[in-house]
Amino acid sequence: MGNPVLGGRASAMSSDGVITKFYTSAAWIERRAEQQLEDIAEWSGVQHIAAFPDLHPGKYGPVGCAVLADRIFPQLIGNDIGCGMSLFQLDLPVRKLKLEKALRRIRALGAPASVRYEARLEEIGLPPDLFASALGTLGGGNHFCEVQMVNEAKANTELDKALLYLLIHSGSRGFGASVLGSLPEGAYAGLLPASEVALSYMHDHDRAVRWARLNRQIIAERAAEALRADLRPVVDAPHNLLTETSAGYLHRKGAAVAEHGLVPLAGSRDSASYLMAPAGHAAALGSLAHGAGRRYDRSSMHGRVRAKKSDIEAMQRNAFGGRILCEDRDLLVEEAGLAYKSAKAVAEDLKRTDAAQCVAEFHPLLTFKKTREGRRS
Repeated sequence: MGNPVLGGRASAMSSDGVITKFYTSAAWIERRAEQQLEDIAEWSGVQHIAAFPDLHPGKYGPVGCAVLADRIFPQLIGNDIGCGMSLFQLDLPVRKLKLEKALRRIRALGAPASVRYEARLEEIGLPPDLFASALGTLGGGNHFCEVQMVNEAKANTELDKALLYLLIHSGSRGFGASVLGSLPEGAYAGLLPASEVALSYMHDHDRAVRWARLNRQIIAERAAEALRADLRPVVDAPHNLLTETSAGYLHRKGAAVAEHGLVPLAGSRDSASYLMAPAGHAAALGSLAHGAGRRYDRSSMHGRVRAKKSDIEAMQRNAFGGRILCEDRDLLVEEAGLAYKSAKAVAEDLKRTDAAQCVAEFHPLLTFKKTREGRRS
């Protein structure tokens, strides 16, 4: 599954686009994901593609890439428009964390929020009834709320090793899906930017991106309240979105915005996460890997992981002594650490290809995924 490397970076050309691969021959990359890259490079209007070491196959194209084109391809963004990672600092010292007590308290995230958020939507210019009941909820799949501690950090990051941090991964919930689902037949062939359909899509897309960021903020607030702590935002980095630039339309699918400072790179619930400092490489299209990336798809995980009672119990703990709260057995199996590549290897490949430097490493202490209440809802 390796890739040819030229000067620390592999590059492949196609007739209608250029693919720059920010990973080395050591990276775990499925051939199907690279085939999807090559297919996209032949689409009309595609100018350049940046692919990162978390690359893996997706429904309409690979996850872990940025695509610059002169037209709009909504399927590249997918249905979770605005999905991203937000990192927060808690004013709760690591030494005061009682895992069992925190585990009980953070269960509150599994139920719908008891607070109404109409005013919060209006504050960011959105209608007060815009999927308001879904605000503050994670969703399923690979979304999570994780309490972390800093294991290592460079001095210039201003991270406090004595304090706990929250990493939130979530998006626009049903709102984003409704935007993609409302597109007319033929939209996936590419929309001309000035067309009525494209303008309508961009309007709804931009609202979904704002909604998703607010959702991550509210999830963090709910978690902090449950843990009896206050929080401070460190960085928010969306990785599913479309941005108009002077060169064209930049589609990011599982590729974090890397133009505004540090970028979280999430591990699995059983491995470390990292904070990356982008190098600003022009061919990276202002983007970066957002996580470890899947190694095995969800369906195959049911044949790779045993699901006996003892195995389930083992999967609710991690190698760092941390706990995982996920009361959906299928989801627990599908999101097991084995399902993901090595986040450390992804970070190292980004360094080798001059895309970014690692400035901090975080260890997972408590990962919230889903409760029985959340499963029913």
